[in-house]
Amino acid sequence: MLDNPAGLLWHRVVFPEEFETDYEERILAEARSIAQRRLSGRLHVRDPRAARELLMLRLLGNPEELFACVFLDSRHRVIACEILFRGSIDGCAVHPRVIARYALLHNAAAVIVAHNHPSGVCEPSESDRRITHQIRETLSLFDVRL
Repeated sequence: MLDNPAGLLWHRVVFPEEFETDYEERILAEARSIAQRRLSGRLHVRDPRAARELLMLRLLGNPEELFACVFLDSRHRVIACEILFRGSIDGCAVHPRVIARYALLHNAAAVIVAHNHPSGVCEPSESDRRITHQIRETLSLFDVRL
């Protein structure tokens, strides 16, 4: 026991590793939620850097593959930023019709799509290129830019 003038008992609280990881994940999720709330409707996505910064808030630090969409109005202001699909550590099923549905629900003029690579490999795969082409084709039917 440590000597202290108030006579308080000092002890160290030890958290199991799983609790700490879960707690940190909840904090990160809440921080992303707060950031999205503050940025939505006010943020203009004027260039790829702005889009990257917004999407990093949503995708950074997730152990599973996530596919996000940023829905923009005609002046490239953010209407919403949503995670539409979740996958495993190495893949995520993406459906262009769902992206189109959300774009129409948000009355979006444009959509930015992105997904993380939990493996850390940042090069787009052939599958990434193929689904991007399919999304572009689907959205073009509704005059929504990708």
